Order: sequence, then C-alpha cells, then structure tokens
Amino acid sequence: QVQLTESGGGLVQAGGSLRLSCAASGRTFSSYHMGWFRQAPGKEREFVAAIRRSGGNTYYRDSVKGRFTISGDNAKNSVYLQMNSLKAEDTAVYYCAAKSGPYNDIVMSYNYWGQGTQVTVSS
Repeated sequence: QVQLTESGGGLVQAGGSLRLSCAASGRTFSSYHMGWFRQAPGKEREFVAAIRRSGGNTYYRDSVKGRFTISGDNAKNSVYLQMNSLKAEDTAVYYCAAKSGPYNDIVMSYNYWGQGTQVTVSS
C-alpha cells in the first residue's frame, strides 16, 4: 500500500515552467513504476510521462517530448515532473500514479493515485 501526494501546480503564462512533486508514504518508490497523468475538463485521463523502477528508463507522450522531464529520488520517496515551455493545451489536473508488475502506460493499469494538482497555462 502506498499513498501519493502531489504538489507544485499553479497558474503560469504560456512559455513558463513548473515543477511538480509527488511524495509517497508506505512502500518505497523502488517497488513501483511511477507515472504522471493528466486530465483536462471533458477529456479522458491520459499518460504524460513515466519512469521504470529498474534501470530508470523514462517515457513520454509525443506532445511533451523535449519539454517535460520526469525524475525520481528513491531516498526521498519522491518523483518529479519538470515542465518547461508550457502551452495552453497542457492545462489539466496532473496526477502522480504508481504501478506494480510489468511496465506500461495504460491509465487503468496503475494501482495507486494521488489527488491531483491543477496546472493552468494562460495564453
């Protein structure tokens, strides 16, 4: 069992940056693949980025490649999402999630979820 808490969201101008943080309690992050997902009003939740529990491989959806960076710190039981060059279409609630078992980027496969943090990008 793990509890996840996101922070760092806010209101920024297009082209700006934010760094999201996810803090965990319970089992360590090393036991899980960690991902960031987002959900905009009227849209389904979608994959943004993930980092594998072994090897540290990272994955991104095409629309954020080169702009977003996911990283983890096992000693702090934390995962981060650095978001640069933000666009209006990045506006959404961002969720931290954890998954056991094989890696994938499927929303419904993730076992644990935070409450989300709002990111609003104005244009």
